[in-house]
Amino acid sequence: MSLWGWILVACAAAYALKLLGYLLPRRWMENERMLRIAGTVTIGLLASLTAVNAVAAGQALVLDARLGALVAAALALALRAPFLVVVIAGAAAAALLRMLGWG
Repeated sequence: MSLWGWILVACAAAYALKLLGYLLPRRWMENERMLRIAGTVTIGLLASLTAVNAVAAGQALVLDARLGALVAAALALALRAPFLVVVIAGAAAAALLRMLGWG
């Protein structure tokens, strides 16, 4: 099957999964356990995507300015900075590290 065929299959599967969500009884989705599972899965997925984007380049691990930006943003989050300050801290750290020649 061609690449476009696989893309269409993936789109159909995603649409069917979303449609299945509408067909489930509301009480299943408002269950305390289901809400906890959905929150945990979401946090885990976002954390793993962030980690992969910070240290991966293709099939290799790379330590460059992105890792420094992630550390600076994590530090700003630990200090309970507003989201905009977290983003600016990460961007500034990446810019500074790249200006210094690291990545």
